[in-house]
Amino acid sequence: MGNTIAFDTYAFVRKLRDAGLTEQQAAIQAEALVSLIEERLATKKDLAEIEARLIRDIEIIRSDLQRDLKELDTKMEIRFKELDTQAETRFKELDIKAETRCKELDTKAETRCKELDTKAETRCKELDTKAETRFKELATQAETRFKELDTKAETRFKELDTKAETRFKELDTKAETRFKELDTKAEARSKELELRMVIKMGGMILAGIGILFGLMRAWPLPVQFAPVPGQEIRQTVPQSPQGK
Repeated sequence: MGNTIAFDTYAFVRKLRDAGLTEQQAAIQAEALVSLIEERLATKKDLAEIEARLIRDIEIIRSDLQRDLKELDTKMEIRFKELDTQAETRFKELDIKAETRCKELDTKAETRCKELDTKAETRCKELDTKAETRFKELATQAETRFKELDTKAETRFKELDTKAETRFKELDTKAETRFKELDTKAEARSKELELRMVIKMGGMILAGIGILFGLMRAWPLPVQFAPVPGQEIRQTVPQSPQGK
């Protein structure tokens, strides 16, 4: 009883935890055992009795725990079944509500689409009427504008024709005057050329005559006349040109 007994608290707690107790329960049992050992300094027999008592307590606690777990499993299973039944009922209610809501939405959507179709058709007819009216107005305006442009173009063409005719007459007058001037100049030039040709030809003729007289002076040719009955026979002697 006077010797100190070594006690492994951690190993004891681990055994209790392996036996099925929680960490807190095992720690409480270990603390109680350590207090008891320290107060009484129990012998091995006392320790064996304490260990046996603890094992019995553990078995009792394990049996209670297993019973509680079975009861808990049963309750959980019952609860899960109840929840499944409630969830199934709720899902059916939600399906019915969703189906009803979808039908309502489909009906509203169909009604709304019909209203929109009617409004769109009415709007399209209004736009078609406005567009047709507008096109007619534009066509009338365009026709009026084209007539104005045709009138202006015709007036402009007449003005251009008048100006062109006046211009052509002026050009004809200027061309006729120019042609007359050219004819006058050409006639004067022709007369000048004719005069020059006459002068040149006269010079050439005079030069030929001078050459001929020169040749005749250089080589005089006797001229004989045959006697004609009843006329006097005479011989002419060539005479030198005047001034020679």
